[in-house]
Amino acid sequence: MALFRITRRSALPPAAAWRRMTDWERHSGPVPFTAVRVVRARPEGVGTLFTARTALGPAGFDDPMEVTSWQPPEQGRPGLCRLEKRGTVVTGWAEIEVRSHPQGSVVQWREDVRVAALPRAFDAPTAWCGRLLFGRAVRYLLGHDG
Repeated sequence: MALFRITRRSALPPAAAWRRMTDWERHSGPVPFTAVRVVRARPEGVGTLFTARTALGPAGFDDPMEVTSWQPPEQGRPGLCRLEKRGTVVTGWAEIEVRSHPQGSVVQWREDVRVAALPRAFDAPTAWCGRLLFGRAVRYLLGHDG
């Protein structure tokens, strides 16, 4: 698996950063050729299902995910959301943590991902690409790029 971690500071208070980071459909904005759709009517909390569809024309794949842990930030306690990737092309997990910081909040994105068609020799380049892509996504979601 390709494990990577991204940490970003934000002037947003933790609750606002949490809302932006867990607005699943907004994740479509910074990820090229990808549309995120919430599958289950309840858009937040444990059991929420959503799919990121990445496609260029007719060629593409689905990355279905399920929220398996949901703890919004509260006074003195960081927020933590865990996603399990349920697809056949992309598997693994991601965690989003939002904690208080004197100037706002700190967001940490951790992900351990596996792409089915790639041998393990590609784990390091996959992690590098993940840091690049999701680093951009975190900046966007927190409002630094749009």
